Amino acid sequence: MGTAANAQGQSIAQAGALEGLRVLDIATFIAAPFCGTILGDLGAEVIKIEMPGAGDSLRKYGTPTECGDTLVWLSEARNKKTITLDFRKPEGVELFKKLVAESDVVLENFRPGTLEKWGIGYEALKAVNPTLIMLRISAYGQTGPKRQEPGFARIAHAFGGLSYLSGEPDGQPVVPGSTSVADYASGMWGAIGVLAALRARDRKGIGQFIDLGLYESVFRLLDEMVPAYAKFGYVRERMGADTHAAVPHSHYQTGSGEWVALACTSDKMWERFTRLMGKPELAEKYPTSAIRVENRHTVNGIVADWIGSLPLDKVLEEASKGEVPCAQIYSIKDIFSDEHYAARGNMMTVQDERAGELVLPAPVLKLSETPTVFKHVGRALGADNDTVYRDVLGLTQEQLRSFADAGVI
Repeated sequence: MGTAANAQGQSIAQAGALEGLRVLDIATFIAAPFCGTILGDLGAEVIKIEMPGAGDSLRKYGTPTECGDTLVWLSEARNKKTITLDFRKPEGVELFKKLVAESDVVLENFRPGTLEKWGIGYEALKAVNPTLIMLRISAYGQTGPKRQEPGFARIAHAFGGLSYLSGEPDGQPVVPGSTSVADYASGMWGAIGVLAALRARDRKGIGQFIDLGLYESVFRLLDEMVPAYAKFGYVRERMGADTHAAVPHSHYQTGSGEWVALACTSDKMWERFTRLMGKPELAEKYPTSAIRVENRHTVNGIVADWIGSLPLDKVLEEASKGEVPCAQIYSIKDIFSDEHYAARGNMMTVQDERAGELVLPAPVLKLSETPTVFKHVGRALGADNDTVYRDVLGLTQEQLRSFADAGVI
C-alpha cells in the first residue's frame, strides 16, 4: 500500500464521488485503461485484469524502475487492484462472467471481434449483467471498412488530421507534443461516455456499450476545420507556432534566451498589448484580427523585436501589468520549480513499497465535497488475486490454487 501527499504535505482523502462503483479493466496500454485511471481517481473500485505471466505491455513501456515496472505503469495503473486471468481458457471465461455479474463497468480496447472470439463480447456479457456498461475503444471503432486494422496513438494522430497540422510550414509533419495524445484523449472521452451511460442507467435501468475509435478522439478537437472545408474548401496547413485566426498568437524568444507564448485573441487584447509596447498607434494601423492576419509577418516581426529586446522577467512583468496573456514555455524542470503548480497541488509525492518515493501527476479534478482518491501506485502482476477472487467471488484457497496450477489465473 502506498501513501501520498500533495505539494502542501496534505494526505489525499480516501473517499470519492464514484465510491461503490466496480470497474473491470481488461484493456491494454493507455487508452481505455486511462479511463479506468480517471474513474479510480474519482473513487471507483477498479480491478485491472491481465493475462497470467506477461501482463499488460504498459508494464514495460517507458522508463524502467528497480521494481521491474516502468514509471508509466506505476503512475497510470494507480489505485487499481491487479489480478490475472486467461480469457482463452473456458474456466477463465466463466470466472470473468462471474466477475461481470458483480460489476458495473468493463473497459476494453482489443481489436473488434477479439472478445467475441473468446466468448465475452458485449452480448454475451449483457446476458450475465443486463445493466452492464462497456467501453470499447479500438483504432478505428467497431464499424467501418478499417475496423479490423491495428493502430496506436501515432496512427490516430495521422488518420485523425492532427499530425498534418503539426510542424513548420512546408516542413515534415511532427509528433503533436506527445506520442500518446490520442490515448489520453480517448481515455477522457471514454470516461465521459461511461459517466453518461451510468446516468442513463440510473434513470432508465439500462446498460449499453460505448464505441470509440482512437482517431475520433483527436478528430473532434480540430475546431472549425470540418465546416471550413465543407463550406469553403479551406485546407489548413502547418503554421508552426502560429494559429490561423489570430495575430499575434505565437511563440517568441526573449532577450535572455527563453521562449514565451503570447495570445492576443481579440482586438481589445491587441490594443492593450500595443500600449504596453509603447506603440499605441499600432492599434489604429492594425485594428482588426482580419487585418492583422493579412499582415501576419509584419505584426509578428514587431512583437518579436519587442519581446526580444527584454529579458524574460521583464516581459512577464509587463504582460501581467498590461493584462495580456503571456507565459514562459516550460520544460518539466521549470514545472517542478513553479510556485503555482505547488500551490495547486498538481503533483503528489508518494511512497511505495516496491519503487520507493515517486512524484506523480495529481488527479486533475478538484471536487469540493467528494475529493479524489489515492490508494497506491500501479501494483505487481496478480497482486490482488487472493483478495479479489475471495472477496468478490467467494473462492477458497484450494480453488485459487487449482486455477493457478492450471494457468487460468
